[in-house]
Amino acid sequence: MISSVFDLVLRALIVLAGTALATFALLWHAPGDPALSIALARFDTLVTDEVIEMVREEAGLNIGFWPAFRAWIGPLLWFDFGNSSVTGREVLPDLLVAVSYTFPLAFAGLAFGVAVALLLAFVATKRPGGWMDRVAVGVASLGAAIPAYWLGLLLILLFAVHLAWLPAMGARTPAHAILPALTLGLGVAASLTRIIRSSILEARAQPFLPAIRRRGVPSSAIGRDHVAPHAAVPVITLVGLEMAFLLEGAVMVEIIFGRPGLGTFLVTAIEARDFPQVQAVVVLTALLFVTINLVIDVIYRVIDPRIGGQDA
Repeated sequence: MISSVFDLVLRALIVLAGTALATFALLWHAPGDPALSIALARFDTLVTDEVIEMVREEAGLNIGFWPAFRAWIGPLLWFDFGNSSVTGREVLPDLLVAVSYTFPLAFAGLAFGVAVALLLAFVATKRPGGWMDRVAVGVASLGAAIPAYWLGLLLILLFAVHLAWLPAMGARTPAHAILPALTLGLGVAASLTRIIRSSILEARAQPFLPAIRRRGVPSSAIGRDHVAPHAAVPVITLVGLEMAFLLEGAVMVEIIFGRPGLGTFLVTAIEARDFPQVQAVVVLTALLFVTINLVIDVIYRVIDPRIGGQDA
């Protein structure tokens, strides 16, 4: 078990290193003059060649790719993302402020999506093939087909404009998070419902279950000890990946609902060609993906030790 976890951590570090290099390379070789973009964002006026050269030197754009990469990656190992090329402030405090808006929204969307998915899957598997099953699957398919940006606009039109029940823009009160969380959660529910339904039906069809029932084992114990662990493996995978993808989806949703967070932070940084801020968001997202996948793999080995044995 320990050796398996060590191998997983080593793979995660390799992925993070590759992501950091690819991110830096893509930004470095992006079209256009980043020094000009930074100068315009910083001074908000016409700039001279002298100002552009000064910005180029301050941002380290004139020292070459590999020296600039080494200068960036060294402090990054200690979670030092450097200073913004535009504002001159440290990136990490501003990044943490953006995260403080995005993470709660993503968790709220995930909690709502999981709750709805469990309810729909439970209804669907009571009578497989019945009308309730078809309705649940139809609702899940409809939710998967609606893009998040369009769903967000529909929710604004219904609950904020016509009914005037909820605020549409901003993040001043908890009520401002309801519509964005619904937008994120409905997409999660659509994906999870079908997976949970299929996993439960597959687990119930295992050939060893009739023998266990004939031994007089209660149905509740069968569900807890045999059906649930078997059905949990694919569900855990999808829940973990949905959490990671929600952070990306939250970027678009935050822009639609005018919320501060990683979305506004990233869009502003891209427009200004603020390399340290863009790199910080990408590295943070990659770190979350890798960490979530690492946790999922460890949970696999706890639920089913055979998975770790297959890797050995």
